[in-house]
Amino acid sequence: MKTVEKVAYLKGLAEGLNLNSDKPETKMFNAIMDVLKELAEGHDELEESLDLVAAQLDEVDHDLGQLEELILGECECEEGEECECGCEEEHKPHEHPAPAPEPEPEPEPEPEEDDDEYYEVECPSCHEVICVDEGILEEGSVECPGCGEKLEFEIEFE
Repeated sequence: MKTVEKVAYLKGLAEGLNLNSDKPETKMFNAIMDVLKELAEGHDELEESLDLVAAQLDEVDHDLGQLEELILGECECEEGEECECGCEEEHKPHEHPAPAPEPEPEPEPEPEEDDDEYYEVECPSCHEVICVDEGILEEGSVECPGCGEKLEFEIEFE
């Protein structure tokens, strides 16, 4: 018996009491019955939805089992059972062909080497570390990309 049917039965019992509909107690009793009816309808809808989700989950589980068998390469069909993996063999345990190995990725080309040397410089204001090459050092200054402060260099090359 569904919840909605149980509430309808209770409502029928209440009507059988022949209560005076003008009394406040009867009005409250009827209001409680209306709330119970709404809750029961919602409960039954949720139950139906849950049954649908459970059925769909069972289908997904079955499909996942088939995928696992294909990926892992083994059929676990027992003799005399209906084969569920789609191997269409004589329903004896056997192995599917192993999947082809993935091709190895091509090695990345080596970056072309610069003859320039880079130096790390820390900005005294924001402490961001920036890399500069000899050309920037020869210019004598650079603007910090973090805070915009002008960094000046005094370097003597030998």
